[in-house]
Amino acid sequence: MSASTGPFRGMKEYTVARAGKVRLAPGRQLQKDAAGQGHILMSRAGPVRLNETAATILELCDGTLTREGIVARVGRMRNDDSLADDVRDFLDAARRRGWIVEE
Repeated sequence: MSASTGPFRGMKEYTVARAGKVRLAPGRQLQKDAAGQGHILMSRAGPVRLNETAATILELCDGTLTREGIVARVGRMRNDDSLADDVRDFLDAARRRGWIVEE
């Protein structure tokens, strides 16, 4: 079986994609809410109100950091390395929802 048709073809591509830089997906924009009290992720599907941690993570999705870079930066910003798994879970969920892309 060649590497391109074998059962592990998708794994390599998935790993490469996850090693890339993370940015907001096209058509997504992070904004302060009208009252300036919180953050909203805007898209054609409508606004999504974000909590402070989610907004912090998405602010870092500017195309300059990898997902592990974002995990490390959030841990330093919050002075809490125990958030690493939660940040990874959020990034996974944000990718599934089409909020971010990894290139």
